[in-house]
Amino acid sequence: MAVSSPRTYRVAVVQQPPVLLDRSASTERVLATIDEAVGGGAQLVTFPEAYLPGYPEYIWRLLPGADYDLSRELHGRLVANAVDLASDDLLPIREAARRHGIVVIIGVHERDAAFSRATLYNTLVTIGPDGSILNRHRKLVPTNPERMVWAPGDASGLRVVETPLGRVGGLICWENYMPLARFSLYAQGVQLYVASTWDEGEVWLATMRHIAAEGRCWVLGSGCSIRAGDIPAWFPERDRLYPDPDEWLNPGDSVIVAPGGAVVAGPLHAEHGILYADCDPAAADAGHYTLDAAGHYNRPDIFSLTVQRAGATQIVFDDGAAGPVRSAGEVPSLEAGAAAAPSRPDVRPAERQRA
Repeated sequence: MAVSSPRTYRVAVVQQPPVLLDRSASTERVLATIDEAVGGGAQLVTFPEAYLPGYPEYIWRLLPGADYDLSRELHGRLVANAVDLASDDLLPIREAARRHGIVVIIGVHERDAAFSRATLYNTLVTIGPDGSILNRHRKLVPTNPERMVWAPGDASGLRVVETPLGRVGGLICWENYMPLARFSLYAQGVQLYVASTWDEGEVWLATMRHIAAEGRCWVLGSGCSIRAGDIPAWFPERDRLYPDPDEWLNPGDSVIVAPGGAVVAGPLHAEHGILYADCDPAAADAGHYTLDAAGHYNRPDIFSLTVQRAGATQIVFDDGAAGPVRSAGEVPSLEAGAAAAPSRPDVRPAERQRA
């Protein structure tokens, strides 16, 4: 009997700096980079953690107390340039995905559209080839000083979604060190695993290889390379915080790893660029022959995991006869063709995964 040949898809991992704290300029950079990646044959393009409008590297340099006023000024600009999905701030990127027929995965600072409007989340957005938002995952636990910037997310977006390239899921930065978060993606049959991050270095790269071996999936480690010279000239007290323009604030270390742990592209260290690789989703399925951490190589009679996807409701407004009851955090229904994903997309009751 004839054996069908592998179907491969070219993926692109973008390692380019954004225009920090400028959503409009960073979006233009995204669009130009998508065009470049598509020119290289890419059918899926990933961008790093918090790319719109840039990871707030300065939080690791500012001092509590002494730099309070500067911290407040920078955070105010960050909130003003954050992404509101309900207002369709990603429309130009959605249109680019639809125009090229590609999948785009991008990290953003998400501004909550309904509750308070001042709270930010570290969010990973997956856009399908038709331009629709397939998933919105909010980082579960911000790390160290990140907790002064982002609120913790819930599990409503802890999902793997079907795309023409295979089943795609992802975690953000140190979530990839959370075994149960990883397991939840393995249990959903992830084939293309995106690790959007600010982390870098040997331990991070070893983690990317470990996930590919443990999950038998393609791993796209999407890092952010940025030098002090990439910080905009208008940035307050730039010379004090970033005196050496040649300093690498983050060398990037983006990498693409095949199921089983073999590095097929990268790591891209201390340089800007795009990594490409041709991925066969079926190779992820075949790799489970020897190890399926969420299937035949587990013990559901011993271990179990419950993923509570229905996040807590903070407040309910009851307008009586004037209108429907709506919980804060819900995005009102939009007309056909609108971009924004619901604040808690496709919420179902708590799902129990035997592990």
